[in-house]
Amino acid sequence: MPERRGAMLILVPEGGDERALRAVRSLRVAVEATSLGGVETLASLPFNSSHFNMSPEERIDAGILPGMLRLAIGLGGVDVLLDDLRQAIKASG
Repeated sequence: MPERRGAMLILVPEGGDERALRAVRSLRVAVEATSLGGVETLASLPFNSSHFNMSPEERIDAGILPGMLRLAIGLGGVDVLLDDLRQAIKASG
């Protein structure tokens, strides 16, 4: 299916890790995950998954900003995902 490819998207909502956590927990389409990959859209927060053992300063030095949210985009519809992201950011606010 060459016309349907996944992608990695990184968002950094204002409000840091706590707001990003609230946003991820408000998603309805994307699924919170500790690793990324698959046909579904998955959301990961580096501060409490891949980089949890680093201090906040070490994460910043590594390019992991407070509130960074990573999405592995699956095969679902773009409009559905964008609507989900909008409502999650709004709900986290």
